[in-house]
Amino acid sequence: MEADTLMGPSPGPSAVLLSPESDKWETARWFALYTRSRHEKLVDSELKKKGIETFLPLRKILRHWSDRKKIIEEPLFKGYVFIHAPYRERWSVLNTRGVVRYVGRPGDPAAIPEAELAAVRRFVEEEITVDPFPYLKTGERVYVRSGPFKGAEGFIVRKGNHCRLVISLDLLMQSVSIEIDQACVEKI
Repeated sequence: MEADTLMGPSPGPSAVLLSPESDKWETARWFALYTRSRHEKLVDSELKKKGIETFLPLRKILRHWSDRKKIIEEPLFKGYVFIHAPYRERWSVLNTRGVVRYVGRPGDPAAIPEAELAAVRRFVEEEITVDPFPYLKTGERVYVRSGPFKGAEGFIVRKGNHCRLVISLDLLMQSVSIEIDQACVEKI
């Protein structure tokens, strides 16, 4: 497989591009993998079997069918799974069923800043309603100064009569939002 087919879209501004002279080979970092459509849970399971640490944020949603309703878990970021591994594990990762490529430039995957994934992980662990949100590049950046998400940074937007905090993953050019009390945030 050619190197340029193993990498995904260009990373966002906060992604850490790894240069050949860096210690990318031995130091475990968080990377995003692009997966085949609807293969996120399979990729997550297969990588865990190989001993690779993964993070697949899921959200619970109510699905309606003609004869029933059911709460299901679906990936928050469709088509992506996050891994924490050194780059030397790339062939094992890329040879996993359902994995398409690393996200980043060909031959130089982009590491995801730990703080961005930590914020998403906290949202998912709190089991609150988390919604995918259109990626935001401009707008007022805010800091959560109190409450369970203290320290998280993001953008404030309105959804109906509610205030929502949007956290963006620049590398994936995707965002998530949660409902938050506007009094808990302050402008950066």
